Amino acid sequence: MGALRAVLFWVFLVLSAASHAQVPAPSVELSNIEVNRSEEGLSLSFAVRFELPRAVEDALLKGVPLHFVAEADLMRPRWYWRDKRIARVNRTWRLAYQPLARQYRVSFGGLNQTFINLNDALASVRRATDWKLAELNDLEDGKRDYISFRYKLDTSLLPRPMQIGISGQPDWDLRLENTVRFE
Repeated sequence: MGALRAVLFWVFLVLSAASHAQVPAPSVELSNIEVNRSEEGLSLSFAVRFELPRAVEDALLKGVPLHFVAEADLMRPRWYWRDKRIARVNRTWRLAYQPLARQYRVSFGGLNQTFINLNDALASVRRATDWKLAELNDLEDGKRDYISFRYKLDTSLLPRPMQIGISGQPDWDLRLENTVRFE
């Protein structure tokens, strides 16, 4: 009887360890980022790479809109205190599936664009070109400014009951942070 208990105990430990194994969070990779200085000011172009996890795609197909947010802070280093923020900008894309029309809609600001398949819709939220960050007079020659860039799936904009249900699930943790130095 004691041997049976020991075997059951080890089986229980193995099964509980397997059920608590960490599922890796989906990865978001920065495939391209460029900072351009022109007469209009400082602009940023970027492209990210990621695939929607199955749980996120299922929610989208059931009518839950997804919001992707890109944020950029233009920072100036200071030796005596925290770095100074010169400018902050953000962009939000809303991706929704319309089941009756069988189309995906991407909204950005007041602009809407429809797509027939998910890959084309995701391609439009994965990149931005010539995104204006700051005016030319905000920049100083000879300063070593840098850009703190973030891109994420914003779960705070999901319906409230869904926010509670997805807390702690790594499938919903799509995010990227990067720092770009320029002169």
